[in-house]
Amino acid sequence: MNNIAKIDTMNRIDELFRNKKKEILSVYFTAGYPLRNSTTEIIRELVSGGVDIIEIGVPFSDPMADGPIIQHSNSTALKNGMNLKVLFRQLRNIRKDVDIPLIIMSYINPLLSFGMRDFCRTCEETGIDGVIIPDLPPEIYIEEYKSFFRLHGLKNIMMISPQTQNKRIREIDRLSTGFIYMVSSSSTTGIKKGFSKEQIEYFDRVKKMKLKNPILIGFGISSPETFDIACSYSEGAIIGSAFVKMIREDGAGKNYVRNFTNNIKKNMYK
Repeated sequence: MNNIAKIDTMNRIDELFRNKKKEILSVYFTAGYPLRNSTTEIIRELVSGGVDIIEIGVPFSDPMADGPIIQHSNSTALKNGMNLKVLFRQLRNIRKDVDIPLIIMSYINPLLSFGMRDFCRTCEETGIDGVIIPDLPPEIYIEEYKSFFRLHGLKNIMMISPQTQNKRIREIDRLSTGFIYMVSSSSTTGIKKGFSKEQIEYFDRVKKMKLKNPILIGFGISSPETFDIACSYSEGAIIGSAFVKMIREDGAGKNYVRNFTNNIKKNMYK
């Protein structure tokens, strides 16, 4: 009975999308960057800055989907001694004053090294709401790991890209929980000046499919303008490289983080 209760408990991600239908801002950063002990400070400053979801990246030696900015943050975080065990220790008390959804983004190798069952259990104990695993095929998730995720009330956020065919998108929508991470382009993460005609056509194609899961668009969101365009085709957008670049150049202090988030959100209430 206890396990059933866990499965049926409303997840913070579900609550967010139930209560807020548009202009959801999710921000990614790499745990342990720029300093080993920066993680909880950055989370709290992002909450103060009004973000809706925080994605905490687990550093990995070969982040194949990421561009040079996030690659550099991964390399630095690893040199700083960051890993999953350290991250969970740092997050042990985070739910005392942080109540927005927290998501871990990781390639699968660090999770397998930690042990997937133990990882899901520790996520629940820590207060993590969901996981994004770019290199985990949906079919493998369903066959091998879905039961662990359900037992511990954890969302598995799946990804689509411009190359994903409609039939496959429908299947991912059926298998997904929480929301769908819509990758805006087939390139790696990074700061882009805007969206191409092909990208806009892709956004429009998926929007017209009226999927059951909410969608957040990521990759190339770096300004109020790109955030605004992404939000016109989805429930919100994910910012990664632009925020990590800001941390590298300006630091993770309150004023810098708040100025960054306020700048991104400045078109929201026009």
